[in-house]
Amino acid sequence: MALKTLTYEVFGRVQGVCFRHYTCSKAKELGLVGYVRNTSSGTVEGVAQGEESQIIKFSQWLKTEGSPSCRIERCNQQFQETDKYDYDTFQQRK
Repeated sequence: MALKTLTYEVFGRVQGVCFRHYTCSKAKELGLVGYVRNTSSGTVEGVAQGEESQIIKFSQWLKTEGSPSCRIERCNQQFQETDKYDYDTFQQRK
């Protein structure tokens, strides 16, 4: 099983539209661990870890779907291979 870490930052109208809530739900649905949080610059950022196939699905979801009321302009992403999980669950951070 190939494990991957995805670091991401989503730009657009992503704060105040339940983006973190939907991101957390999607990550848990896919069996990922990590976190999502708002930034002071109006973006949403986070880290997700899990099986490569699930990380790819999550990556695509972040770029194209998000929450129903959001407007995603772009999503910067960086992938890394990992051999262990750094988190126990996926959670929203403040």
